[in-house]
Amino acid sequence: QVQLVESGGGLVQPGGSLRLSCAASGSIFSINVMGWYRQAPGKERELVASITNGGSTNYADSVKGRFTISRDNAKNTVYLQMNSLKPEDTAVYYCNAHIKIVPSSLGRLYWGQGTQVTVAS
Repeated sequence: QVQLVESGGGLVQPGGSLRLSCAASGSIFSINVMGWYRQAPGKERELVASITNGGSTNYADSVKGRFTISRDNAKNTVYLQMNSLKPEDTAVYYCNAHIKIVPSSLGRLYWGQGTQVTVAS
């Protein structure tokens, strides 16, 4: 019923930029926190950035000053602007969102399918 669909990944040279988007669709009553995680080969999935519905943000130390998370609540969409990309940013990037489908529920976490970001010369 609820889907998160990411877009915007690809291959970019070191120092370049990419913008990821993630749109939530389906039977949605409200969305609280939205976020981006990433998983590199052989490593655990890690938080990159998150944003509340009020606009408060949180970033991993490794991306502070380079990445910016934002959201459009009217479109149920979260974005990740990635600048000054480094080879170590190479990973599959996943978005997630805590979504209520009815007002009385506690809600649950939904995940997108992931989008590959590769930073290489």
